[in-house]
Amino acid sequence: MANNETADGLKPTQRPNKKGPQEPERKCILSGDVQPRESLIRLALSPDGEVLPDVRAKAPGRGAWISADGEAFEAALRGGKLRGALARAFKAGDLRIPEDLGDRIADALTRNALDRLGLEARGGTLITGSEKLRDAARAGQVYLLLHAADAAEDGRRKLDQAWRVGMDAEGSEMRGLVIPANRTILGAALGRENAVHIAIVDERAAKRVSGAISRWMEFSGSNGTTGPAGRDSREPSDNELEDKGLE
Repeated sequence: MANNETADGLKPTQRPNKKGPQEPERKCILSGDVQPRESLIRLALSPDGEVLPDVRAKAPGRGAWISADGEAFEAALRGGKLRGALARAFKAGDLRIPEDLGDRIADALTRNALDRLGLEARGGTLITGSEKLRDAARAGQVYLLLHAADAAEDGRRKLDQAWRVGMDAEGSEMRGLVIPANRTILGAALGRENAVHIAIVDERAAKRVSGAISRWMEFSGSNGTTGPAGRDSREPSDNELEDKGLE
């Protein structure tokens, strides 16, 4: 998890309320660890026996859950552990694991994170623009601060400092997260011409965005502030999922 956020994407000075309904949990078929469902990745089996990513957990039928640990996944795939775990989870020995399943999962996680940002932009929980963002940060209204991969260091530093002021965290190392996508990709995702810096100004939205980005970065093997290398990725369209019987 990047160092500018807590595990659930809330403001660093706040903590989630432990009372009330607990988050749904699932067991990773590789490690056996039980984790919140939102932190895991679901795999689904198509009617013709092909294993496909279902990162939004919408496909019908039995699913298999794995952690977002990309290195563990690749090791399990190469060593044959993944096939055995999937066979037990799906109760089917005759299944096909695509050679590029890891790439497909990474692509799906990338698209899911970018789509999440787009939804928040349309819902009004996300703001862009350095001046507007700086004012919101200093007022303590920013729950999550994000920067494009090609954002200038000076611009990042100034907004990070404004955020620390608003969070009463001056002197700390708290800083915004550099998203593994440049301003062009982010602008396209948000439906805006220029998106260099992004602020999430709603607590629940910050949790949603943090979860999507965290899974993406963890599976790609980069939990630092710069994130994994950006790529032009996508999740299968609804038509493609329908062809596979997963919608």
